[in-house]
Amino acid sequence: MVTLIVFVFCLFILQFLKLQWARKSLPPGPVPIPFFGNFPHVSFKVDHNILDKLAKTYGNIYTLWLGHKPVVVLHGFPTVKEGLTTHADDVAGRMNTPFFQRIANGKGIFFSSGVIWKHERRFGIATLRKLGLGNKGIERGIQVEARHLMEFFQSTDGKAVDPAYPIVLAVSNVICTVVFGHRFSLEDETFQKLVKALHFFTDFANSTSQILYDICPWLMRHLPGPQQKVFVLCDFIHSFVRKEIRIHKERGKIDDPEDFIDYYLFQMAKTENNAMYKHDEDNMVQSVFDLFLGGTETTATTLRWALLYMVAYPDIQEKVQQELDAVLGSSQSIWYEDRKRLPYTHAVVHEIMRFCSIILIGLPRETVRDTTLLGYPVPKGSIVIANIYSVLTDPEYWEKPFEFDPGHFLDEEGNFFCREAFLPFSTGFRLCLGEQLARMELFIIFCSLLQTFRFTLPDGVKEADTQCILGSTVQPRPYRVCAFLR
Repeated sequence: MVTLIVFVFCLFILQFLKLQWARKSLPPGPVPIPFFGNFPHVSFKVDHNILDKLAKTYGNIYTLWLGHKPVVVLHGFPTVKEGLTTHADDVAGRMNTPFFQRIANGKGIFFSSGVIWKHERRFGIATLRKLGLGNKGIERGIQVEARHLMEFFQSTDGKAVDPAYPIVLAVSNVICTVVFGHRFSLEDETFQKLVKALHFFTDFANSTSQILYDICPWLMRHLPGPQQKVFVLCDFIHSFVRKEIRIHKERGKIDDPEDFIDYYLFQMAKTENNAMYKHDEDNMVQSVFDLFLGGTETTATTLRWALLYMVAYPDIQEKVQQELDAVLGSSQSIWYEDRKRLPYTHAVVHEIMRFCSIILIGLPRETVRDTTLLGYPVPKGSIVIANIYSVLTDPEYWEKPFEFDPGHFLDEEGNFFCREAFLPFSTGFRLCLGEQLARMELFIIFCSLLQTFRFTLPDGVKEADTQCILGSTVQPRPYRVCAFLR
């Protein structure tokens, strides 16, 4: 026993000295604890209060440690922009933590790096364009889901309801139409399970359990907890996608593709004998998983914030509706092009994205070679995190960073303009693949709802609760609203 204690103590000291040597040239930061790094210092969670406090102590670029791995944090607009764009190639990798490795195995778009990432991302962008992104093809699918969501609110007859689930289903069905070529009914039990599995995954990410898994995977694999459930649910999502792929193969539409899976099957056949890179089914499955993950949770959560802000700020809701009435009248179909005629509404949509800041930190990147970030040498394999919240609330670029004010996006004449510090979709080579789709969904669904309904708080509720719940996205607390036909 004494020998074991001495051995552990010596190992602890050795690891401590190794960390001190490794952190000498990196950006400053708190002293890491052997094996656990700095995450005990931040209570095994990452939130904006902790990150802001660290920035005040150590500056706009500082280092935390995930076990023995350095995590360079970028804070504020100038630092984030320079850190992710000056050497964009150098920070284009994706950190391959034990959790991400178990989820994606280096496949797909979001969690891959190098050759796989370049080919899968390029194919994803090209395919979304072929399916109508950038023209009115995908917009028609968004309009369909907006109408289904409007039918739901109309069926409530002014009674108080929680809009979260119907919104998530509507947004998910937009992705389903793009990926599978069809939508699911709200009563479909398998579809409901898929949506709930994605929601659990996003709740698990950035949780204490996820951080502990990445620090001690060998231990967490054998302990009960949410990490066991999240892997079961991810396997379910992969199985769900593979079933759809089998259906598409049997349908035999790859010569006349109608959706993302059709195009991917065609690409697999096209590159079957390609010595440079072959698209395969594992990458297709993970890419579909990534499209669901990126295209459902973020957009749906932003729309939930949008309705909450409209009941919290009824004067702004009224101004939006006045502009919609004046410009569009009784027009039933709203197109993304209409944003150019609706400057105030367009500004409100942007302020919703800025103020709720649902992505606290961008999905962590990894340096693919030794590089320099803002004058500090950063070795290959370091994790780089961009504090997106600090960009969207940087007082040097926003007059009222902690107030909801559409004026942030309006000039003196009331015309819309977008500020350079508006980076909710991050920046650099890892810029969000679905940015344009998300912008279209938010605008079309938001305008469709406000054109048709007046949203209010339930009777007896005097004030909207705009406090948040922190997970991998920043979510509103559960709330209820009443929708009245205008």
